[in-house]
Amino acid sequence: MQKVKIISALLLFLSFAAKSQSVIPLQSGKLTSIRGLSVVDDHIAWLSGSKGTVAFTLDGGKSWSWQQIKGYEKSDFRDIEAFSDKEAIIMSSGSPAYILKTTDGGITWAKKFEQADTTYFLDAMDFKDPAHGFVLGDPINGKFLLLKTDNGGETWSPAQNSPDAYKNEAAFAASGTCIRTTKSNIVIVSGGAKSRLISSNDGGNNWHYTELPLTDGTSSRGAFSVALDDKPKVVVGGNYAKDKLKDSVVLVLNKTNKLSFPSIGPDGFQSSVEHIRLNVYLSTGTPGTNISTDGGNTWKKIDDKSYNVCRKAKNGKLVLLAGDRGSVGLFKF
Repeated sequence: MQKVKIISALLLFLSFAAKSQSVIPLQSGKLTSIRGLSVVDDHIAWLSGSKGTVAFTLDGGKSWSWQQIKGYEKSDFRDIEAFSDKEAIIMSSGSPAYILKTTDGGITWAKKFEQADTTYFLDAMDFKDPAHGFVLGDPINGKFLLLKTDNGGETWSPAQNSPDAYKNEAAFAASGTCIRTTKSNIVIVSGGAKSRLISSNDGGNNWHYTELPLTDGTSSRGAFSVALDDKPKVVVGGNYAKDKLKDSVVLVLNKTNKLSFPSIGPDGFQSSVEHIRLNVYLSTGTPGTNISTDGGNTWKKIDDKSYNVCRKAKNGKLVLLAGDRGSVGLFKF
């Protein structure tokens, strides 16, 4: 009898835990596709998207202040890095490529980088601290474009040694999470002709290359996002042109960088993955949002709605998602 009670209590707990993992819609209906998301803390977060659109919240996503930046109405701001309610940096893909910065909560935006050369296509941005950051772009002449700043985004210059690239290999400007940085590491994932994990543990002076056994070979396939918990790492991707395909979507790298596929993977293509805490990872994409509570080995779908990106607060527990038509969601765990 006691054993039955214990099993019943365990099943009840697991049922409650499953129900508690959900995505709560907060906003939708804006005619913009959001791919840039930066969550500062449990109150402050910023969004960036198509048609020159930027938004921020001061109350954890309950309400948002939206704007279309004058003069940049045709820009697609694929990534954003925010440091406070006043300071944020946005990056546009396409031509011209721009990097803009605000220090007054979006009242004014100063142009810090501009490149009209059509070979420049910026994909993602990440900062290891408020002063030092990188912008990753598609390869030019066999090298990934890598811009760096050492003064908080005031000026940008090409990195002295950027990673090598195969022909038709590229990064994906899908969620701003194909490049991640820590105090000493830079990690990049790629797709297209090759799916690779490209890393540096000395600030970009030397690069290490690991081929990923994700399906690649076409422009819509490969690795789209990487999540760091120091080690292990979780890489997600797939085929965004056939987003219901469930094969070749997730890879887990253990402490010795051994690659493995999960025993149960996410429900289709995933464009973004985020480490939440301990062994918990959240991923999202156009077919829906999935969670793993065992370090990436098994995944469970928790929401059907399409999102492009998921991010956790740099300082806090708030986790938000964002996607097309101005959609914003709150992850409840």
